[in-house]
Amino acid sequence: QVQLVESGGGLVQSGGSLRLSCAASGAIFSISSMGWYRQAPGKQRELVSSIIGTSRTDYADSVKGRFTISRDTAKNTMYLQMNSLKPEDTAVYYCYLNQALKSYWGQGTQVTVSS
Repeated sequence: QVQLVESGGGLVQSGGSLRLSCAASGAIFSISSMGWYRQAPGKQRELVSSIIGTSRTDYADSVKGRFTISRDTAKNTMYLQMNSLKPEDTAVYYCYLNQALKSYWGQGTQVTVSS
């Protein structure tokens, strides 16, 4: 059974940085797709970034140039480095993993950016 646990959220001032981690346990394939969604109050869940394997990455236009996704397959951990944070980045961030036609989700971690 695959489980995902996020960490690294918190409160930061505008312009600051945070690094989110998503630790996966269970049978993880290195070619699986992983990524991050976020959901702000009153808004739909938004895809922030995704990674296939360790090098194929994609980003929402709103975070390009500020966020960097990466993955350490040896540790089964994915990261989201978030720089130049803005108040509009405030949301609950969820990591996901897709493999073998199944999707797995973490419990979410709150990111709050104060102005």
